Amino acid sequence: MIIIGIDPGTATTGFGILRKNGDNLRVVDYGCINTKPNFSDGERLKIINKEIDKLIKKYKPKIFAVENLYFFKNFKTAIPVSQAKGVILLAAAKRRIPVLEFTPLQMKMAITGYGKADKKQVQKMVRKLLDLEEKPKDKDKRKDDATDALGVALCCAILGNKNKTKLS
Repeated sequence: MIIIGIDPGTATTGFGILRKNGDNLRVVDYGCINTKPNFSDGERLKIINKEIDKLIKKYKPKIFAVENLYFFKNFKTAIPVSQAKGVILLAAAKRRIPVLEFTPLQMKMAITGYGKADKKQVQKMVRKLLDLEEKPKDKDKRKDDATDALGVALCCAILGNKNKTKLS
């Protein structure tokens, strides 16, 4: 079964794709969808939706796992992230792909066993649990969005059955 994990954002949307076969997990692909700051909000959302559609067509996922943020430190980022999440949910809904949403706390707890783990601890455990040689990086080498997306997909693989979703 293919799980697509998504870390939504308008400037950068991270994605991580896992194949789950029983207890075996393998990274299939990961990366980021980047949009240009000079594009309008509508253009950015259109790009994100188009790229998510491409991922769906290429990998044929059985489930989407999306990071769900209940609390924003900066209200100005809350609306654009919510808009990006909306076009991602729309892409999944058009193909009738179930979506599970996980908070950062749930992801950290599932991956590290500690809900207040810092970013480096989460990255280390994602690398270890998915048997990756190094931390996943976007092309510009600064973004952690791909790692976060793999973390959300990994959280889904770990917690999916507890959320009454059969993952096998």
